[in-house]
Amino acid sequence: IASSLYHSSKGRLRKYLRWADYTMIATATVCLSRALRDENPKLLMAASALCLPIQPLVVSLVHTGMMEVAFARRAVKDPDLKPVHNVHKLSALLGGAFFVADDLFPEIPYLHAGWHLAAAIGVSACNKLLE
Repeated sequence: IASSLYHSSKGRLRKYLRWADYTMIATATVCLSRALRDENPKLLMAASALCLPIQPLVVSLVHTGMMEVAFARRAVKDPDLKPVHNVHKLSALLGGAFFVADDLFPEIPYLHAGWHLAAAIGVSACNKLLE
């Protein structure tokens, strides 16, 4: 709901709803990293939950990094995952670049859409790990 409100908002309220959108993105990242790694430390998960409303971008970065490490470890054991891991790696890098660019240059159209496309590709690549 928070993300939908942000995407449909205008004016001064949009800035605050953007933060709620960041928090929802971070929450989804935490959930996905938990699905990919059963051995996530409980302390890290608790700290992530506490930091979500305060530092959602840091939480997203940490858990995206954890997903990359999990993916790389699995790709070493199963060479068939290497191409999908490369796609995930590239989508994470592109997504991060689009995300930062969208914040720095909000007037440039399609940057936000680029982030959504990169994120969708990254999430779809994770499906191979969940099989």
